[in-house]
Amino acid sequence: MKSLVLAEKPSVAKEIARVLGCTQKHKHYIEGPSYVVTWALGHLVTLAEPEEYDPKYKSWNLEDLPLLPKRMKLKVIRETAPQFKAIAQLAGRNDLKELIIATDAGREGELVARWIMEMIRWRKPFKRLWISSQTDKAIREGFASLKPGPSYDPLYRSAVCRAEADWLIGLNITRALTCKHNAQLAAGRVQTPTLAALMDRERQIKAFQAKDYWMLRAQFGSFQAVWRSQSQPDGRLFDKSAADALLNRLNTVRSAKISRLKVTEKTEPHPLAYDLTELQRDANKRFGFTAKQTSNVLQRLYEQHKLVTYPRTDSRYLSSDMVSTLPDRLKALQLPPYAAWVKPLGNKPLPVTKRIVDDSKVSDHHAIIPTDERPQLQSLTADERKLYDMIVRRFIALFYPAFRYDETSVTVDIGGESFHAKGRITREAGWKTLYEADSMAADDEVEDAAEDDTSSRQSLPPLQEGLELKEIRLSLQKQTTKPPSRYTEAALLSHMEKHNLGTPATRADIIEKLLQTDTIERRMNTLQPTGKGVQLIELVVPELRSHELTAAWEQELERISKGKGDADAFMESIRKQTQAIVNQVKASAAEYKPHNLTSSRCPDCGNPLQEIKGKRGKMLVCSSRECSYKRAAEVPLSNKRCPQCRKKMEIHMGKAGKYAQCRPCNVIEMLGESGSKGGRAAKRQQAQLAKQYSDNVELTSSLEEAFRAALQKKQE
Repeated sequence: MKSLVLAEKPSVAKEIARVLGCTQKHKHYIEGPSYVVTWALGHLVTLAEPEEYDPKYKSWNLEDLPLLPKRMKLKVIRETAPQFKAIAQLAGRNDLKELIIATDAGREGELVARWIMEMIRWRKPFKRLWISSQTDKAIREGFASLKPGPSYDPLYRSAVCRAEADWLIGLNITRALTCKHNAQLAAGRVQTPTLAALMDRERQIKAFQAKDYWMLRAQFGSFQAVWRSQSQPDGRLFDKSAADALLNRLNTVRSAKISRLKVTEKTEPHPLAYDLTELQRDANKRFGFTAKQTSNVLQRLYEQHKLVTYPRTDSRYLSSDMVSTLPDRLKALQLPPYAAWVKPLGNKPLPVTKRIVDDSKVSDHHAIIPTDERPQLQSLTADERKLYDMIVRRFIALFYPAFRYDETSVTVDIGGESFHAKGRITREAGWKTLYEADSMAADDEVEDAAEDDTSSRQSLPPLQEGLELKEIRLSLQKQTTKPPSRYTEAALLSHMEKHNLGTPATRADIIEKLLQTDTIERRMNTLQPTGKGVQLIELVVPELRSHELTAAWEQELERISKGKGDADAFMESIRKQTQAIVNQVKASAAEYKPHNLTSSRCPDCGNPLQEIKGKRGKMLVCSSRECSYKRAAEVPLSNKRCPQCRKKMEIHMGKAGKYAQCRPCNVIEMLGESGSKGGRAAKRQQAQLAKQYSDNVELTSSLEEAFRAALQKKQE
């Protein structure tokens, strides 16, 4: 008798099959002496669409809402149906005694497998493979210690609740808003409070009024100090006349005295290991990676290269059973540039502290760390290399001593007024040794010092209390208060984490969904609401904007996954909330005015066209939901560059076929298929096109001469 192994992706299935000795390859599975390994393609099964409950729901009508099926139905996704049928056929084989779930070890992975099992009506025993890395060793050890499948029932119930809640809330509120306002408006359980956070920040920025203030600074030879008092502890003077008076009075003083000198030894422990959100945040700060980009690159490092442990974790600690594996992980890193940092750790026992290993702070998965696979750095892409380097440095830093330094605080008295300065002297670089050559030090968790403060890292000369300083240069510096910053992706991830919006595995997708629905947009490295998002947040009921409500739902889902929550009670509260939200939308008197309407009209129905951002640039789409008309808003560009200005040329279609044109240079080139006519005929055709589309410039046989003629005509 054999075991049927269900992986989440074909690539993972192939690796598992290889480790298990399965060599007979078939279209939908790989078979061996003891195992048959098959795979999903992500989700093969999903929740049914409304029209599968009743055909009338295919049309969106406000009167039909809310849609609250008593029992949610499942359906096979049409695009992946062949793979599902293959798994169903395998399940019918008499020589298979059990199923081993080998999908990703998390909530979504559990849902992928269990929904397939439900649809194929699997009634035989099943077990769970729960591993945190995809190395051969981890796979072998995982199969040697399979867990009973039913022990993950609470995780499955939590996953079902999450999926059904998102269906009920998201589908109903989206249909209600869209029908009510005749516009494509999407809202959801997590994306709406995330949008609300961005809108709150926009309101703060718009309400902000800048004020000028002045800072009084004193230069004492090689170091600088800033004035502060009990009434102005931050040193900011908003009254210019008072600032000038203070400066004029102190300018008459000829000497200064050090009234207080304090040296404090400080330590800064190594940062914690990465979880997914912290890694996304750090990668955004350092390299400008989006959260989704980090997730995708990390998944390749985990699945394809087998160099890191399970990515979608919310823990920054390791479990005690991993301590014995740490030396092998460090040994695999004995190659440039990491060998120099690993070498000092090999001569003594590793300093494993509660800051590294803490079982109470590890739920399903431990922090993201390197595996014991020796990396082939040359086989990694630039992005993979950057992310792997971050993970490796953070891992090695766990075993380095704290950063130790002396901080000197100096108070200088000038005419009875106090000026303050700080300086730092490093005693032991500790874990910061790993970041000395890195322009971005690894102390990102420590907020930058206030811009008005003198740098705590300035070097101070030898000083002592009572010492008189003769060299004094006072100056007033004008500054302006600044509004709150817009959210970067790193800052938004921090906000979502702080308020329990989504999970590490879903936050990147939430941000991407807001971007794809034109609700928010990226500007440089910040995120901000679009005109559509600004209106949408006002149309959504207040309860759905609140991060408190969504956080409470997430916490209850977490309790359900641990067997402590009540799934039925949770879903009943979601249904009641859905009913209330839809009723409020129906009763609302608010109006929506599309922010992106153009002056162009749809040639099919006459309604105004909207400009939207598509994958291939801007598109003009009919504003009527009943009409499907759309076209490109911008002329598409070819990869062919103008031989004169080197800019990409526009693609056009003329009577003679497709051609590329650079309008500023009046350069025309045919974009015919390979094997099309060439030689004199091609040149003649090109000249005719140039004459027709290049401002009627008279051409000789040379396009260059036409260009010169056009320039001359322009100058005249």
